[in-house]
Amino acid sequence: MKNVTIYTDGACSGNPGPGGWGAILCYRDTQHELSGGEKQTTNNRMELLGAINALKALKEPCEAALYTDSQYLANAVNKGWLAGWKARGWKRKEGELKNADLWQAFDEQLSRHKVSVFWIKGHADNELNERCDALAVQARERFA
Repeated sequence: MKNVTIYTDGACSGNPGPGGWGAILCYRDTQHELSGGEKQTTNNRMELLGAINALKALKEPCEAALYTDSQYLANAVNKGWLAGWKARGWKRKEGELKNADLWQAFDEQLSRHKVSVFWIKGHADNELNERCDALAVQARERFA
């Protein structure tokens, strides 16, 4: 399996409001940037879409280190929340799971690739995280 490094970020103006996501895929010495957005969305949806679209862009199954400043995304994987939601039919213990459609799409990508998710502090001078933020903000502005 190829080893790739992925950085993702989401941005939203208002919550809900116009939003954007950005992703950078790194393989060897190559970087590929992706971005997109929606007119009416939430920050959490944009964080998830950044990760989903980055993983979908991989042409074959890969081993991926995914870096995000979203504790929502990192904790869902690393604290077992995602597995619990899936086991309960995409519901939380307390009931409805927000963004269930995207969690299912993300889970599909996790089954396709070997993904390790790492939380990094946002706006802390990590060059690729900052670039993802800029991509997400630019995408958000296209939908504002």
